[in-house]
Amino acid sequence: MKQQSNCIVISHVDKYYGKKQALRDVDLTIERGMFGLLGRNGAGKTTLMKTLATLHEKQGGEISVCGIPISHASEVRGIIGYLPQDFSMYPNMTVYECLDYLGTLSQMPRAQRQKRIEMLLKRVNLSEKKRSRVRSLSGGMKRRLGIAQALLHDPRVLIVDEPTAGLDPEERIRFRNLLCEVAEDRIVILSTHIVGDIEATCENIAILNEGELLWKGTVSQLLENARGKVYVAEIPVSMLAQAKRDYIVTGMLRSGGAVTVRFLAGAEDNNPAGRPVGATAAAESGRESGQGARGLLPGAREAMPNCEDAYMYCLYQHGCEIAGGEE
Repeated sequence: MKQQSNCIVISHVDKYYGKKQALRDVDLTIERGMFGLLGRNGAGKTTLMKTLATLHEKQGGEISVCGIPISHASEVRGIIGYLPQDFSMYPNMTVYECLDYLGTLSQMPRAQRQKRIEMLLKRVNLSEKKRSRVRSLSGGMKRRLGIAQALLHDPRVLIVDEPTAGLDPEERIRFRNLLCEVAEDRIVILSTHIVGDIEATCENIAILNEGELLWKGTVSQLLENARGKVYVAEIPVSMLAQAKRDYIVTGMLRSGGAVTVRFLAGAEDNNPAGRPVGATAAAESGRESGQGARGLLPGAREAMPNCEDAYMYCLYQHGCEIAGGEE
């Protein structure tokens, strides 16, 4: 495997938990900047993140982190900062005491430690909270404190796992902006199942599902992959249940007795599992939209795909089960 000093190279990596394969032949290169790892709960994202952070061992393949083989765990840990999904700190310590204690454990000299902590608290907007106990912080503040601890030793790689889950909209935006700032001079890997976080922050992404890599490329390429497969139509509310059975519906907006639905259609030739989109009663409507696509709702018109549409289409394209209609 070619080792590179400015990126992470993952080559044909496998990981098992007993007989269950959690990662299957994952092959990926991650360069400097924000990188998004997208997938449903249980897709293997956390397993891959913990493997990169040397908390789990792989069973096959090779990984190098900035030119260092993953087998050299102590060296890799020296250049990685990690914010796990279940991050917690010492609740009875103050914010400053927590960071000072962690810096002491890392054998940082006192003067360097103090300077670094003050800089990081300012960067994550927690300077005014440095004497507050951790237990008194909001969820968003605790996540920002988590970023500060992950950056304490000035790592070349920052890994954050599901960092915005449970945050309110304002904190999510603030946290995403902070990650983008941090990514200016290092590799930042954002692992999430929230499509909006990827769309707002990342140019390069990968999609995992059941341990397999379904997609790697740019967000623009993912959107282009779904072009011509997304439609919108305004239908009576009475047709909604049928539409949800016939199509993968990615959005709905009700207004009075009508509902505007956003759905995938015309994709059946691209699904190796052969599952049709819009192949039941609605297919009889034929070419109602005038777009030449079969099986569309009456009055349907083609729409530009957004990131959620493109993600759902990617899952569909690879034969994944999708809960886009009636359960």
